[in-house]
Amino acid sequence: MTVHFIGAGPGAADLITVRGRDLLARCPVCLYAGSIVPGELLSHCPADARLVDTAPLSLDEIEAEYLAAHEAGRDVARLHSGDLSVWSAVAEQIRRLERLGIDYTLTPGVPAFSAAAASLGRELTIPEVAQSLVLTRVSGRASKMPEGETLEAFGRTGATLAIHLAIHKLGEIVAELTPLYGRDCPVVIVARATWPDERIVRGTLATIEGEVARSPIERTAIIFVGHGLGAEGFRESALYDAAYQRRFRGREGL
Repeated sequence: MTVHFIGAGPGAADLITVRGRDLLARCPVCLYAGSIVPGELLSHCPADARLVDTAPLSLDEIEAEYLAAHEAGRDVARLHSGDLSVWSAVAEQIRRLERLGIDYTLTPGVPAFSAAAASLGRELTIPEVAQSLVLTRVSGRASKMPEGETLEAFGRTGATLAIHLAIHKLGEIVAELTPLYGRDCPVVIVARATWPDERIVRGTLATIEGEVARSPIERTAIIFVGHGLGAEGFRESALYDAAYQRRFRGREGL
């Protein structure tokens, strides 16, 4: 018996990986985060599968589902939103599975920041403008940020920031980053990326609070901050320059 952790992607049901879809199709038990995973994904499960919405469950209750499936010899598809590598609460479940001697696998999903960038129609790394992307959040009820991992520390690098789980602290974010990036620095908020009700709000550090106030966003949003978001006259990458010789190009005389 194995628990298969599966990243469901950011919202749109067709963004799950082929591997994730196929695992859903063969597991007789599926635990899914009903509050943030589209119900259409459950159509990939066997018709007689046990479907368990974990949204109202505690970690102890989720562990009990794993134990019951283990005792019955039934594989479990554990469906999480986005990608498993960040803010998925997978680590604490894995720790319990290892203690219980239950096997598990991880199948990655499309991360929310990547889906949001696609919705914007933009690359987040721009030659000589922005070459680093910081995925971060702010302290909240779920857990505090470690000492040193602050917006100020990340902001001093000038990197593009993708701030998750923080729309409720937009005012604090603006106040902290304005001295570092400047009032005219672009800010883009993508709420519920790839869902049917996706919203994109654009502004600058000087204007974004007013833009959001006109139509508030309560949850499931990514706040992008960085000068690369508005870059237009940047130099082209050397990667496809006609005079740039690289291993796979094989042009003689260059």
